[in-house]
Amino acid sequence: MTKGAEKIVNSTYQQENMPENAPVTSGLCTCQNSNKPTVSLLVSTYNWKEALALCLRSAFSQTVKPDEIVIADDGSREDTRELIENMKKKTDIPVVHVWHEDKGFRKTNILNKAIKKISSEYIIQIDGDIVMDKNFISDHLELVEEGYFVCGSRVGLSPMITNQFFRNTHYHPYMFQLGLMYMFNSIRSRVIRRYLEKRYFPKNIQRLRGCNMAFWKEDLLRVNGYNEDMNGWGQEDTEIAYRLVHAGVKKKFLKGGGIEYHLYHKPASKENLTHHNEILQEVIDKKIAWCKNGIVKQD
Repeated sequence: MTKGAEKIVNSTYQQENMPENAPVTSGLCTCQNSNKPTVSLLVSTYNWKEALALCLRSAFSQTVKPDEIVIADDGSREDTRELIENMKKKTDIPVVHVWHEDKGFRKTNILNKAIKKISSEYIIQIDGDIVMDKNFISDHLELVEEGYFVCGSRVGLSPMITNQFFRNTHYHPYMFQLGLMYMFNSIRSRVIRRYLEKRYFPKNIQRLRGCNMAFWKEDLLRVNGYNEDMNGWGQEDTEIAYRLVHAGVKKKFLKGGGIEYHLYHKPASKENLTHHNEILQEVIDKKIAWCKNGIVKQD
């Protein structure tokens, strides 16, 4: 092992094994893990209660618990409501179920309704087909900074590994099972987190995943939340990211932490993607920050 590699390995080991409330040193600055904001975990879901159950179990098992969990339900059946009510009995974390009638893919609408219900200062957003590493929220809170939103990565799972998660709720895949594309996304290292947070494609706004993002609630309100002209799959996460940037909010990227596993499912329909791309391009070209059809409705 070279001296440079040995230094990185030793530094990673030392920082990963220090107490949770110890100062975090990146080599450039020292950040204290105190005075963190109140945080809500925002979970979007639709008619997949088995995945939602795994997602919520991983939320209940976090080393740092959210102050509340808010479920944005895009019109699921009664069995999802029953599951949520049963899961509430297994935790002391407040769980809020925000539901609207099923009138097609209206994720942006239900996210806005859920955002209005959120009582915390900071929002970490995932999807209901995500299983979080136990340090997911802790890692996100390590990067909290006013004037920034945070984007993370995901580990996409194969159908075979997804089935393993359903068979064994304590299942944890080995890195070599994930394939080259996702191996790096499964590494947890404080050194990597702190070094890359403002260096990993800071100008590439489109490099993000809506199933792993975090925002200050006041920043989401400043741009009027999600654009409800975007119904159906695709680009609603990129569109709001651009509007945040146009409003003066900068992007951070969470690498080396915030690990989440995305359960396999068939891809959603992309029939509205062309229209969504047109909306996105207008936002980019005109540097739009406020959407007219968001949390607040304007003619």
